[in-house]
Amino acid sequence: MGETFRFTSAVYRWDARAADSWYFVDVPQEQSDEIRDRPRMPRGFGSVRVRVTVGGTTWRTSIFPGRERYALPLKKSVRSAEDLEEGDEVEVLIETLD
Repeated sequence: MGETFRFTSAVYRWDARAADSWYFVDVPQEQSDEIRDRPRMPRGFGSVRVRVTVGGTTWRTSIFPGRERYALPLKKSVRSAEDLEEGDEVEVLIETLD
């Protein structure tokens, strides 16, 4: 079992590719630093496997490193189930699996 982190962050749309709609929340700096400093096996793109809970929805995914923080993708089914839109503040619980 890995470490567990709870935080609140705003939903944002990644607009680097105009044809796609990718939505994320950022893991706060302090938690990102803790995750980054954990010893683990290297994975593609520096990703870390996690179990995530937002509201009543739990799923497995990966978080991806950015310049300073990890980014957590929010797939459409989660956004729909939890009625999330860009700019909404969301409480997130993540458990590292790596």
